Amino acid sequence: MKSRLATLLILLGLLTATPALALDLHSARSTGLVGEKADGYAQALKATPEVQALVADVNAKRQQEYARISKENGQPTSVVAKLAAQQIITNLGAGASYQTPSGEWKKK
Repeated sequence: MKSRLATLLILLGLLTATPALALDLHSARSTGLVGEKADGYAQALKATPEVQALVADVNAKRQQEYARISKENGQPTSVVAKLAAQQIITNLGAGASYQTPSGEWKKK
């Protein structure tokens, strides 16, 4: 019984510690882990499992939103995504990486 309780407490500690270690998009951009592509999606620039998971989550949410806006406005999703990319890149902070339409990576 004591070992089960100890195991449960350790698991609970690990679960509650995870949010403090979780990476957010803003931090990932500012530390050069994630860049913004010209097609409206994020890209992992340092491919750790945590960064890849963050990028996959962000891109899945963006794809859903682009599809929703596309449907509402009768425009292809790729057009909506490229317009979003322009806004995202315009609003990036200093030092964040982004991809130009020609495919070159730059820093703001």
